[in-house]
Amino acid sequence: MHKYVIMGVQGCGKGTQAKMLADDFDLVHISVGDLFRWNIQNHTKLAARIKRIIAEGQLVPDEIVEELIRKRLDDHDWNFGYILDGFPRNGRQALFFLESYDIDAVIHIDVPDEVVLQRVLSRRLCSQCGLDYNVIHHRPTVANQCDVCGGELVTRPDDNEAAVRERLETYHNKTEPAVELFARKELIVNVDGTLPPEKVQSAIRTRLKLRQRTADCQAD
Repeated sequence: MHKYVIMGVQGCGKGTQAKMLADDFDLVHISVGDLFRWNIQNHTKLAARIKRIIAEGQLVPDEIVEELIRKRLDDHDWNFGYILDGFPRNGRQALFFLESYDIDAVIHIDVPDEVVLQRVLSRRLCSQCGLDYNVIHHRPTVANQCDVCGGELVTRPDDNEAAVRERLETYHNKTEPAVELFARKELIVNVDGTLPPEKVQSAIRTRLKLRQRTADCQAD
């Protein structure tokens, strides 16, 4: 069984790397963002609290996030392990996690701020089908038009320079202390997130002593 946490600033590629590991090792990919959305879509009691807090423009408190994580991990549907994405986001959450659960490693994807800024500002979203594009690495065949449905490609409302720099500052001030705490516990595995996704994945597997992806998997 493998139990991992994956961390890194927005735009570092956490979701892509987590999915590769989850697919190849039968891990459950647990995303905090997905947990929020699931609760809201299913109108749970917790969802009402989350929606009220978000509507007031506030961050979801640590105790609610911790409750979400505890409930999700208590499901024990992760027979071969899990990879936790989007948690912890600060030192308190990291302490809670270390006191409550055992993990094998914390994968930290390191990307400089300016690279993150370039990546995020290059993102586009199809206004009709929701498919993601990147005007640097994943361009549509026709400019500003979705290859699948022909819908117009738009920029996400919060993908502007001021918002991205604010998120970077929040990460450095609040999440990096959690990374440092895991480092002191010798749980951190650092990888260079500026490399192409397959090379980042290979580096992660080398550090974790996991089997590398096969040529067939890479072709997929």
